[in-house]
Amino acid sequence: MKKLLAVVAAVAAFSAHAETLTVAATPVPHAEILNFVKPQLAKEGVELKVKEFTDYIQPNVQVAEKRLDANFFQHQPYLDEFNKAKGTHLVSVAGVHIEPLGVYSSKIKKLDELPTGATVVIPNDATNGGRALLLLAKAGVITLKDNKNILSTVKDVTGNPKNVKFRELEAATIPRVLTQVDAALINTNYALEAKLNPEKDALAIEGSDSPYVNILVARPDNKDSDAMKKLAAALHSPEVKQFITEKYKGAVVPAF
Repeated sequence: MKKLLAVVAAVAAFSAHAETLTVAATPVPHAEILNFVKPQLAKEGVELKVKEFTDYIQPNVQVAEKRLDANFFQHQPYLDEFNKAKGTHLVSVAGVHIEPLGVYSSKIKKLDELPTGATVVIPNDATNGGRALLLLAKAGVITLKDNKNILSTVKDVTGNPKNVKFRELEAATIPRVLTQVDAALINTNYALEAKLNPEKDALAIEGSDSPYVNILVARPDNKDSDAMKKLAAALHSPEVKQFITEKYKGAVVPAF
């Protein structure tokens, strides 16, 4: 009985001192990575709660409004554009991994088989749309006014020998229309959720030198909290690097 009371007291003491972090994440791979580090953080007195989202807007909105503590789903160029457009001041806490953007198709096996007048879907947000166009330019499908401008738009296409028709859709919805178009540019997290294998199924894919590192994001007022520092350290651990490497086999690449 005394031992039981001691255990209950220990649990109660831990709960009283444990700090809770609620972090927004898209399901794959972000939520999976966060759930992997949960046990380690629990040992360090941090209760990590992961709230899954399937869009790229609400995770930032809810962190900015202090409804959530942090989020993990985006890269720095996207965050910069969001802050500029929405007047928010969210900040990067730690860079974790790269999710190479890929070109997918259910109709062709190689990009040079893309038919004249093909319909190609790209993300409709400024940074991922520009990123998609840069990949298509690198693959030789189009040419752009500036091959280094990450905010390129379809208006910046200067060469389009196959007269590709571009459709712009929210990134999360693109896998659903893959069978309806000739090709689609899909973020790796959504490709994985759609059971696509980036290494095998992508007709073209970004290299591991991609600048689009996915980051843990918080507010200026909580970015340096002890709990946030512990989460950042856990996400940079050798165990997480091994987890990413073994689980995603190149579809997600550690950036630390």
